[in-house]
Amino acid sequence: MDILIILLALFFLMFVAYRGFSVILFAPVAALLAVLLTEPDLVPVFFSGIFMEKTAGFIKLYFPVFLLGAIFGKLIEISGSARAIAIAIINIIGKQRAMFAIVLVGAVLTYGGVSLFVVAFALYPFAVELFKAADIPKRLIPGTIALGAFTFTMDALPGTPQIQNIIPTTFFHTDTWAAPMLGLCGSILIFVSGMCYLEFRRKRALAAGEGYGKHNSDAAVHQDEGMPHPLIAILPLILVGICNKVFSGLIVQHYGESFDFTTIGIPNVSPLEISKYSAVWAVEAGLGIGIITVLATSFNRVRHQFKSGVQLSVGGALLATLNTASEYGFGSVIAALPGFARVHSNLGGAIKDPLINEAVTTTTLAGITGSASGGLSIALATMGDTYIKQAAEAGISPEVMHRVAAMASGGMDTLPHNGAVITLLAITGLTHKQSYIDIFVMTLIKTATVFLIILLYYLTGII
Repeated sequence: MDILIILLALFFLMFVAYRGFSVILFAPVAALLAVLLTEPDLVPVFFSGIFMEKTAGFIKLYFPVFLLGAIFGKLIEISGSARAIAIAIINIIGKQRAMFAIVLVGAVLTYGGVSLFVVAFALYPFAVELFKAADIPKRLIPGTIALGAFTFTMDALPGTPQIQNIIPTTFFHTDTWAAPMLGLCGSILIFVSGMCYLEFRRKRALAAGEGYGKHNSDAAVHQDEGMPHPLIAILPLILVGICNKVFSGLIVQHYGESFDFTTIGIPNVSPLEISKYSAVWAVEAGLGIGIITVLATSFNRVRHQFKSGVQLSVGGALLATLNTASEYGFGSVIAALPGFARVHSNLGGAIKDPLINEAVTTTTLAGITGSASGGLSIALATMGDTYIKQAAEAGISPEVMHRVAAMASGGMDTLPHNGAVITLLAITGLTHKQSYIDIFVMTLIKTATVFLIILLYYLTGII
């Protein structure tokens, strides 16, 4: 019965998310429903002592990342930098390689720190133009954008400043460049497999005589003479990556493993564990420098929309943070219930290997919640200490645990109720029936790659 209650709470949250209701409201409802069915007297205790505490802790740690990332992405958009980069890459690659061009532009933007949602909006007009010119079915656009923006640059490629690659740093005391060789190998596998699949779909449509088709929701690319030079446009993205790497090492080197406030005359403040925050600070510093660079190089282009753009960014960052924090609080409540202890015990008994256990648990929770960051947060909040202990016993580097967790979060998260999937289909004016199959194949490729890099690690020992 205890396990059934947990499943009921999980599927209730999945159902309301799929129906478009806010998880900010329904994550605590689902969590407290599980507590109510387990022990009614403990509902207020669990709400204030666990749900709110964990939710607030997540916001305290990650809100600056969400906020700076949202502002950076908006400035890249309104400055014309996203358009400049897209046009430059397309001109270099050639319009005849439409799919490859869109995937590459998406990869450059997301790896540079632009949010997935901004990338989807920025890419769509170019995808329409290229797919029309090449007479490729429009229904293949979502899968193409998903490969470039929702897969390897989100959590596999070392150094990516996306939140899915940042969350594991606070649990494993790593940085965003953890396990670079495994991440790079995984990225190549995902990219090559995804491109082969998309080419297969294109050739199959060509053989069947299917072209772009007629659609009323197409967007047009507007040439803007005020766009920055491509090298200026890509400079902030490069600086985000460089500064992230540099500060990752400098912060710990400067402060040490912990900071004692009493050394500067401030009593009654607990020492700060620097290794837990250093990777987050490094990403924040990189994004901050990226923002300053955009303003310095494109001020005349952004000044008229700066106020409205920042306001939109703040609202979007708050929404994204609260969504994920609520899911994190939900997972923390579920982890404290008797049913989860049984699930944990059964899963540990069935899957002894810590890497496989971590991958299965993370991708399953990401799939159920429809959120990579949400599923990852729940998995590491509930089982992070266990994974660290098991990894130490097995001689597995925390960096490998980081990379596997991050990549697994971006596996089954893109099920039909995922917010990014729903948004992407809405942007393109297509339906799940028309285009979801290609997104789902990217999901399967991404999930399978996680287990392939685990195998690669055990065969070669590379990190």
